[in-house]
Amino acid sequence: MIKVLFVCLGNICRSPMAEAMFRHLVKREGLEDKMVVDSAGTGNWHVGEPPHKGTREILKKYEINGEGLKARQITAADLHEFDYVIAMDRTNENDIKQLAKAHPKAYIGRLLDFSKNSQLKDVPDPYFTGNFEEVYELLKESCEMLLQYIKKENKLN
Repeated sequence: MIKVLFVCLGNICRSPMAEAMFRHLVKREGLEDKMVVDSAGTGNWHVGEPPHKGTREILKKYEINGEGLKARQITAADLHEFDYVIAMDRTNENDIKQLAKAHPKAYIGRLLDFSKNSQLKDVPDPYFTGNFEEVYELLKESCEMLLQYIKKENKLN
């Protein structure tokens, strides 16, 4: 089972959006029995809360299932349990790497590293910008490219 974890600051905007979008892609590709997808935040402010209203509205607009998403905080154990830990920005990536002091099994990187079209390297936080549509567009291509990367790396058809 391949395990993918998306991480942002509070786990209510970017990472749950990425989780839902990636699950949607995994289901479309018929890989639900081969992948586990989750999300977490580096902070604990929103633990147990559903995604931000803006995230829920975007997912609904694009008919992507966001049911059951609840914020949680990343743990050191996640870095040994998950194969891919995908950060939304450099600060999240650095926080994850700080947590991962003891050589985790997980690949740690930023989602926009998988984008071919974005000039950005960090997904802007819509909690502060209010631009959930921009985040959706950035995540859409990056999630698709990440899935292709994982499929190729793990020889999945």
